[in-house]
Amino acid sequence: MAVTIDEVAALAQVSPMTVSRVVNGQSKVRESTRERVMQAVGKLGYVPNRAASSLAAAQDARIALIYTNPSSAYLRELLLGVLHVTARTTFQLIIDDWEGFDAAAERKAARTLGGSVGGVILPPPLCESKVVIGELGRAGVPMVAIASGSFNPDISSVRIDDFLAGKEITEYLIKAGHTRIACVKGHPNQMASQRRFEGYKAALKEAGIAPDAQLVQQGYFTYRSGLDATEKLLSLRKPPTAIFASNDDMAVAAVSVAHRRGLQVPRDLSIVGFDDTSAATTIWPELTTVRQPIGNMADAAIDILLRAIRRKPEDHRVVVDHVMAHQLVVRDSVAPPPVLARKSGT
Repeated sequence: MAVTIDEVAALAQVSPMTVSRVVNGQSKVRESTRERVMQAVGKLGYVPNRAASSLAAAQDARIALIYTNPSSAYLRELLLGVLHVTARTTFQLIIDDWEGFDAAAERKAARTLGGSVGGVILPPPLCESKVVIGELGRAGVPMVAIASGSFNPDISSVRIDDFLAGKEITEYLIKAGHTRIACVKGHPNQMASQRRFEGYKAALKEAGIAPDAQLVQQGYFTYRSGLDATEKLLSLRKPPTAIFASNDDMAVAAVSVAHRRGLQVPRDLSIVGFDDTSAATTIWPELTTVRQPIGNMADAAIDILLRAIRRKPEDHRVVVDHVMAHQLVVRDSVAPPPVLARKSGT
C-alpha cells in the first residue's frame, strides 16, 4: 500500500502540513526540519500525490474560526465581523462548531485542523484552552485570540480591558445613586467573566459599599441562566435596586423577569449589560451596556493573523497583545433607585 503523508509526519515528528510544505518546496520551514522530513520521505519511499499537493498549496489561503460560545447574539456579531473582513481578502474562511467537545475531542480536532489551514482565530473560551493552543502551536499554525480576558504569551490577542469596563459600568450605577447592586457573573470557563466581576468589586470597594454575597449569582452567558439568576436575586428579602449582567443575553433575561414580576425598568429596577450586541436594542427599554468593537476586533485579528502567516521562517516570531478601547453606551435602562427617585419627585 502507498505510504501516506501522515506516516511521513509521524516518523519526522512534524505535522502533515509541514511535510506538505517541504515536498512542495515552500520556504516556510526551518532547514533542520526540512532535512528531518526528507530523511523520513527517503526512508519510507513516500511519493507525493500531485493532485493532493495542488490542494495543499492552497492551504495557507485558509483561515479557520472555531467557536463554542453559548451566546447567539455575541456569536452573530463575531461571525458578521469576520465575514466582512475576509470578504476583502483572498483567504477562504472555514467556520467550525466544537460545542460539547471534551479535552480529548479538542486535542484530536486541533491536531486535524493543524494540518489543513494556514491560521486560526480563537474566540472564548477556546482562546484560553491549553490543549487547543498547545496542539496548534506544535503544528506551527499561527493563532489569534479574540476577546480573551487576559494576555497569554503563547498566542496573539485582540481584546478589551474587561476589568476596567466592568468597573466603569458599575461606577455608572453608583453615580445614579445605587448602593445595592447585584452582579450576574459570566461563564466560569472564561477569564473575561472573572475580570468583569473583579471590576464590579473594585468599583464597590472604592465607593465604600460593602460586598454582599447574596447579590452575586453565577450565570453562563445564556438567556436561560440570566432568567434563573434574576429570579433568585428578586426573590431576596431585600432585593437589589440594580443588576449588572455580564453580557447582553443575561441582561435581556433580567428585563424579562422584572416585567413578569410587574416591575418597571428602570423605575423599579435598573439593569445594564455587556457587549452591545443587537439584543441590547431589540427590547424595551433599550439597554445601557458596554460596547466591545467586535467588527474592529475581527479586522485587527485577521490583520495580525495574515502577518504571521506571511512571516518568513527566519523572521522573529512576534506575539501581539492588542487592547482596544471599549465604550459605555448609555440608553434607557438605568434610573435612580426608587427611594431617591421619590425624594427628588421624579
